[in-house]
Amino acid sequence: MNSMQLKQIDEALLEKPATRPAPENCKGCGPSMLTLISFGFLTFNSGMAVYRSNGDLSAISFVVFSYIDLLLLFYCLRLYERTAPESTRKEHLKMAVWLLTTMLTAAFSYKVAAIMPFPVQILVWAMAGATVLGGFYAFFLLGDGTKA
Repeated sequence: MNSMQLKQIDEALLEKPATRPAPENCKGCGPSMLTLISFGFLTFNSGMAVYRSNGDLSAISFVVFSYIDLLLLFYCLRLYERTAPESTRKEHLKMAVWLLTTMLTAAFSYKVAAIMPFPVQILVWAMAGATVLGGFYAFFLLGDGTKA
C-alpha cells in the first residue's frame, strides 16, 4: 500500500461514529427473546424475594439495590459493546462497568460474610478484594492490546 491509500484509510477510520450501528438486517430490532425471558425471570424472582421478606427493610433494600445494579450493569455492557473502540465514551463506560460490578461484589460479600464465622468472613472479604483489584487491573492497567 502506498502512503496515499494509508492516508485515505486513516481518514475513513476517523470519520467512524462513536456508536456502532445495528446490523443491516436488524434495523430497529430490540433485545432477543432470550434476553427478555431472562429479565422477566430476574424481575419475577426479585419480586418474590421482596414479597417473602415479610417487611424486612434491609432484605428489601438488598434485593432492590441488586436488581437496579444488575439492570444498570447490563445496560452499560450493551452500550460498551456498541461503542467504537477509539471513542472516549468507551473509557467512561468501562469505569461504570467496573464500579457497578464492585458494588455488586461488595453487597453480596456483605450478605455472605454476615452468616459466616469470623475466619471465613476474612476469607470472603479477601476474595472480594482480590476480585475487585483483579478487575481493576484487567480493565485499566493491563494494555488494550491483550484480549482474552
